[in-house]
Amino acid sequence: MAQLNINGRVHNVQVEPETPLLWVIREQVGLTGTKYGCGVAQCGACSVHINGEVARSCSIRVGDVKVGDNIVTIEGLSDTSSHPVQKAWLAIDVPQCGYCQSGQIMAAAALLKKNPKPTDVDIDEAMTNICRCGTYQRIRAAVHIAAGMPSGDKADVGPDGKSKI
Repeated sequence: MAQLNINGRVHNVQVEPETPLLWVIREQVGLTGTKYGCGVAQCGACSVHINGEVARSCSIRVGDVKVGDNIVTIEGLSDTSSHPVQKAWLAIDVPQCGYCQSGQIMAAAALLKKNPKPTDVDIDEAMTNICRCGTYQRIRAAVHIAAGMPSGDKADVGPDGKSKI
Protein backbone atom coordinates (compact mmCIF):
# COMPACT_ATOMS: atom_id res chain seq x y z
CA MET A 1 0.00 0.00 0.00
CA ALA A 2 1.33 3.41 -0.96
CA GLN A 3 0.08 6.72 0.37
CA LEU A 4 0.35 9.57 -2.14
CA ASN A 5 -0.57 13.22 -1.73
CA ILE A 6 -1.82 14.20 -5.18
CA ASN A 7 -3.28 17.66 -5.72
CA GLY A 8 -3.71 18.13 -1.98
CA ARG A 9 -5.63 14.91 -1.47
CA VAL A 10 -4.21 11.75 0.09
CA HIS A 11 -4.70 8.58 -1.95
CA ASN A 12 -4.04 5.11 -0.58
CA VAL A 13 -3.22 2.87 -3.53
CA GLN A 14 -2.51 -0.83 -3.68
CA VAL A 15 0.38 -1.13 -6.16
CA GLU A 16 3.82 -2.67 -6.35
CA PRO A 17 6.64 -0.27 -5.38
CA GLU A 18 8.13 -0.59 -8.90
CA THR A 19 4.96 0.75 -10.53
CA PRO A 20 5.61 4.02 -12.37
CA LEU A 21 3.94 7.00 -10.72
CA LEU A 22 2.36 7.87 -14.07
CA TRP A 23 0.28 4.69 -14.08
CA VAL A 24 -0.92 5.27 -10.54
CA ILE A 25 -1.92 8.84 -11.36
CA ARG A 26 -3.82 7.75 -14.47
CA GLU A 27 -5.15 4.28 -13.65
CA GLN A 28 -5.55 4.22 -9.87
CA VAL A 29 -6.38 7.85 -9.13
CA GLY A 30 -8.13 8.57 -12.46
CA LEU A 31 -6.35 11.81 -13.37
CA THR A 32 -5.76 11.44 -17.09
CA GLY A 33 -4.36 14.90 -17.90
CA THR A 34 -0.85 13.57 -17.32
CA LYS A 35 0.02 11.71 -20.53
CA TYR A 36 2.14 8.73 -21.48
CA GLY A 37 4.51 9.64 -24.27
CA CYS A 38 7.80 7.80 -24.45
CA GLY A 39 8.04 5.93 -21.15
CA VAL A 40 11.74 6.78 -20.75
CA ALA A 41 11.56 10.33 -19.34
CA GLN A 42 12.56 12.01 -22.60
CA CYS A 43 9.44 13.66 -24.00
CA GLY A 44 7.96 15.24 -20.87
CA ALA A 45 4.28 14.49 -21.62
CA CYS A 46 4.11 12.90 -18.16
CA SER A 47 5.49 15.94 -16.29
CA VAL A 48 4.14 16.65 -12.83
CA HIS A 49 5.45 18.66 -9.88
CA ILE A 50 6.85 16.85 -6.86
CA ASN A 51 7.51 19.22 -3.99
CA GLY A 52 7.50 22.11 -6.46
CA GLU A 53 10.02 20.57 -8.86
CA VAL A 54 9.07 19.37 -12.33
CA ALA A 55 9.45 15.60 -12.62
CA ARG A 56 8.78 13.00 -15.29
CA SER A 57 6.31 10.63 -13.68
CA CYS A 58 6.90 7.77 -16.12
CA SER A 59 10.36 7.20 -14.64
CA ILE A 60 9.54 7.64 -10.95
CA ARG A 61 8.67 4.49 -9.07
CA VAL A 62 5.88 4.75 -6.52
CA GLY A 63 8.25 3.16 -3.99
CA ASP A 64 10.58 6.15 -4.38
CA VAL A 65 7.88 8.67 -3.48
CA LYS A 66 8.06 9.58 0.19
CA VAL A 67 5.04 9.94 2.44
CA GLY A 68 4.42 13.66 2.59
CA ASP A 69 5.76 14.40 -0.89
CA ASN A 70 3.39 16.83 -2.58
CA ILE A 71 2.51 15.74 -6.13
CA VAL A 72 0.69 18.19 -8.39
CA THR A 73 -0.73 17.17 -11.77
CA ILE A 74 -2.15 19.41 -14.50
CA GLU A 75 -5.56 19.00 -12.83
CA GLY A 76 -4.14 20.39 -9.59
CA LEU A 77 -2.38 23.40 -11.11
CA SER A 78 -5.66 25.33 -11.00
CA ASP A 79 -9.23 24.19 -10.44
CA THR A 80 -10.50 26.84 -12.86
CA SER A 81 -7.67 26.89 -15.44
CA SER A 82 -6.77 30.32 -14.10
CA HIS A 83 -3.05 29.72 -13.62
CA PRO A 84 -1.16 32.36 -15.64
CA VAL A 85 0.50 29.67 -17.77
CA GLN A 86 -2.84 28.07 -18.62
CA LYS A 87 -4.31 31.45 -19.50
CA ALA A 88 -1.32 32.36 -21.66
CA TRP A 89 -1.56 29.01 -23.49
CA LEU A 90 -5.20 29.73 -24.31
CA ALA A 91 -4.60 33.38 -25.17
CA ILE A 92 -2.29 32.57 -28.07
CA ASP A 93 -3.64 29.13 -28.90
CA VAL A 94 -0.37 27.28 -28.27
CA PRO A 95 -1.38 23.66 -28.94
CA GLN A 96 -1.95 21.98 -32.22
CA CYS A 97 -2.76 18.38 -31.30
CA GLY A 98 -2.38 19.21 -27.60
CA TYR A 99 -1.09 15.82 -26.48
CA CYS A 100 2.13 17.11 -24.90
CA GLN A 101 0.70 20.36 -23.63
CA SER A 102 -0.15 19.34 -20.07
CA GLY A 103 3.51 18.42 -19.62
CA GLN A 104 4.62 21.63 -21.33
CA ILE A 105 2.40 23.68 -19.02
CA MET A 106 3.74 21.90 -15.94
CA ALA A 107 7.33 22.53 -17.06
CA ALA A 108 6.57 26.20 -17.76
CA ALA A 109 4.87 26.67 -14.38
CA ALA A 110 7.89 25.16 -12.60
CA LEU A 111 10.24 27.41 -14.60
CA LEU A 112 8.29 30.55 -13.73
CA LYS A 113 8.18 29.63 -10.07
CA LYS A 114 11.99 29.50 -10.03
CA ASN A 115 12.61 32.28 -12.56
CA PRO A 116 9.70 34.75 -12.81
CA LYS A 117 11.26 36.69 -15.72
CA PRO A 118 13.06 34.17 -17.94
CA THR A 119 14.94 35.07 -21.10
CA ASP A 120 14.58 33.08 -24.31
CA VAL A 121 17.75 31.20 -23.38
CA ASP A 122 16.35 30.42 -19.91
CA ILE A 123 13.15 29.09 -21.48
CA ASP A 124 14.98 27.01 -24.07
CA GLU A 125 17.22 25.48 -21.39
CA ALA A 126 14.37 24.72 -18.96
CA MET A 127 11.72 23.58 -21.43
CA THR A 128 13.16 20.26 -22.57
CA ASN A 129 9.79 18.67 -23.32
CA ILE A 130 9.24 17.46 -26.86
CA CYS A 131 6.39 18.78 -29.00
CA ARG A 132 5.81 16.67 -32.08
CA CYS A 133 3.81 19.48 -33.69
CA GLY A 134 6.69 21.92 -33.22
CA THR A 135 4.87 24.68 -31.36
CA TYR A 136 8.08 25.79 -29.64
CA GLN A 137 7.82 29.44 -30.73
CA ARG A 138 4.28 29.71 -29.34
CA ILE A 139 5.34 27.89 -26.18
CA ARG A 140 8.15 30.40 -25.65
CA ALA A 141 5.79 33.32 -26.35
CA ALA A 142 3.24 31.94 -23.88
CA VAL A 143 5.89 31.61 -21.17
CA HIS A 144 6.80 35.28 -21.68
CA ILE A 145 3.14 36.26 -21.53
CA ALA A 146 2.59 34.24 -18.34
CA ALA A 147 5.68 35.84 -16.82
CA GLY A 148 4.07 39.25 -17.24
CA MET A 149 0.63 38.21 -16.08
CA PRO A 150 -0.45 38.68 -12.47
CA SER A 151 -2.10 35.57 -11.04
CA GLY A 152 -5.86 35.63 -11.46
CA ASP A 153 -5.92 38.33 -14.17
CA LYS A 154 -7.08 37.78 -17.73
CA ALA A 155 -4.39 37.72 -20.39
CA ASP A 156 -4.17 40.98 -22.31
CA VAL A 157 -2.80 39.85 -25.64
CA GLY A 158 -2.65 41.75 -28.90
CA PRO A 159 -3.41 40.31 -32.36
CA ASP A 160 0.30 39.62 -32.84
CA GLY A 161 0.24 37.20 -29.89
CA LYS A 162 2.39 39.47 -27.74
CA SER A 163 1.41 40.44 -24.24
CA LYS A 164 0.31 44.03 -23.68
CA ILE A 165 1.18 43.60 -20.01
